[in-house]
Amino acid sequence: MTHDAERNALVDALSRSGRVTRESVLEAIRTVSRHEFVPEEYRDRAYEDRPLPIGHDQTVSAPHMVAIICDHLALSPGDRVLEIGTGCGYHAAVTAELVGAGNVYSIEFQSELADAARERLARLGYGGVHVRAGDGHEGWPEHAPYDAAYLTCAAASLPDSVVEQVRPGGRVVAPVGTDVQELVVVEKGEDGSLDRRTDGRVRFVPMRGE
Repeated sequence: MTHDAERNALVDALSRSGRVTRESVLEAIRTVSRHEFVPEEYRDRAYEDRPLPIGHDQTVSAPHMVAIICDHLALSPGDRVLEIGTGCGYHAAVTAELVGAGNVYSIEFQSELADAARERLARLGYGGVHVRAGDGHEGWPEHAPYDAAYLTCAAASLPDSVVEQVRPGGRVVAPVGTDVQELVVVEKGEDGSLDRRTDGRVRFVPMRGE
C-alpha cells in the first residue's frame, strides 16, 4: 500500500471513530505526509495510529491524538497558535494547515530537534512556521496574545505563562499529570476566568525545563 493510501485509510478510521468531529481537522491529517516527519527506519509504520520515536527520548504523537487536540481547539484560518513541544514538526504542520503556517509559533526544548524541525518544515512547504529553542513553561510572550495554545508533552500542571498568553475567549489543550495524565481542555472566559474539563487519560512524554 502506498503512503497516500495508508494515510487515507488512517483518516477514514479516524472519521469512523467519531472522536474527531471537524472535517477541517480530518482534511489536515489527510494532507500532511507523516512519513516525512519520522526517522527513515520508522517510515513503513508512519500511518500506524501510534506514537513513534524521533530521537532524544522524544516521540511524535499518534495521529488520533493530534487530531483530537486540534478538534478541541476549534481553530479557524488566521488564528494565532502557540505550540509547546515542536518535536519533529508534524503537529505544527497539521496546525499550519488549519490556520496558516505564519500563524504557528512553536517552542522546542531540545535545540537539535528545533533546528531539524525548522529545516524539515521549510522543505515540506511550511517554512512560515516560527520555531525556536527554549523552555515552553515561559511561552513565547513576544507574539502574544494567542487565540489558542497546546502542549505536545505532559506538564505537571498547566504552565501559567502559557495560559496568560492566550486571549480571553481562547482555548488551551494539554496533557497534564505525572504518574496519571489527563487531557485537559481549558476555555478562557472574557473576564479571564478558566472553564476546565478533561477528556480522558492520555500518555505523553514529560515536559522538560523549569
